[in-house]
Amino acid sequence: MTAIAVHGGAGDERPEERAPRRAGIIRAAETGWAVLARGGHALDAVIEAVAVLEDDPHFNAGVGSVLTREGIVEMDASVMAGDTLAAGAVATVRGVANPVRLARVVLDEGREVFLVGEPAVALARRHGLRVCPPEALVTEETRRRWLAREAASGNTVGAVARDAAGHLAAATSTGGVSGKRCGRIGDSAVIGAGTYADDARGAGSATGPGEAIIRLGLVRAALERIARGSPADVAARAALACLHRRLGADAGLILIDP
Repeated sequence: MTAIAVHGGAGDERPEERAPRRAGIIRAAETGWAVLARGGHALDAVIEAVAVLEDDPHFNAGVGSVLTREGIVEMDASVMAGDTLAAGAVATVRGVANPVRLARVVLDEGREVFLVGEPAVALARRHGLRVCPPEALVTEETRRRWLAREAASGNTVGAVARDAAGHLAAATSTGGVSGKRCGRIGDSAVIGAGTYADDARGAGSATGPGEAIIRLGLVRAALERIARGSPADVAARAALACLHRRLGADAGLILIDP
């Protein structure tokens, strides 16, 4: 059985944002589903789905990412394949249109799991990924919110999938927290916290307050509940309840079980 789930982030949204975001989520899910329908790997499906959301200015990932305190876009992303436990992550990336594709390059090279800053951008250039001036990823709306010191509307994006061979994968991408200090890294780039995939346990992608999600290891904690026999929805609710009880934080989570 093939399956895909996509999220567009926890957080508040204005009424006029609802329709374009729902349309973006549908496009992302359909793009990922098309990969699965032609027999593609779950990893390809989640990356293609997340890339759609990175290219959509209504989401806090890629173009439309929130700005740091200094008025700059710095992005994080990670991907993981459940069959091999291969993973790739990047953080504090500037001027890369699709950080999720850069995370895939890190995974494919297999040298490191996690690259940050300019060395990651240099890797994007070497592999022919779409690199642009950092300001090209700033929208009028994100600039307006930054000038008004308004909180971001929306949050991290992500996807999980199961392919026809039974393999799982997860991908997560974000512009981070509005007004963060340059150099801040959230859970979206941290394997086990914001992203994890294991064919024996499941796959998950989180959204919400990154510092709390990292401290709990939210996705891995939820997948351990699946490994102990909980259905995915029960495992998600229990992990989120634990996050609230232990750290007073509320978040979002999508999971898929084996």
